[in-house]
Amino acid sequence: MNLENTQVQMRKGILEYCILHIISRGEVYASDMLEELTSAKIMVVEGTLYPLLTRLRKAGLVEYKWVESSSGPPRKYYTLTEDGGTFLNSLNETWKGLVKSTRLITSKKTTK
Repeated sequence: MNLENTQVQMRKGILEYCILHIISRGEVYASDMLEELTSAKIMVVEGTLYPLLTRLRKAGLVEYKWVESSSGPPRKYYTLTEDGGTFLNSLNETWKGLVKSTRLITSKKTTK
């Protein structure tokens, strides 16, 4: 079993949740999301973020608008839709349950 592969899979499993949280704070540019995810050691690969943002948009959970930039091409700024907010609230409840269950399992002492 490869430890690094397992760690990557664990991070990928919570990536969508983290991205929705970042977007829920207000309009955000993709490179700012990448920076936050990278600094939190969740993700460092651009090629993972953009397809996920496209899937979230197609699912109606996020939307974007183009904003002109004085220093280059226009930028896409993402926001959460109403459905995205409802979806994130449900994920929050799921996350709380998972954290509670994980703590319960990992905090037990060995009985042997």
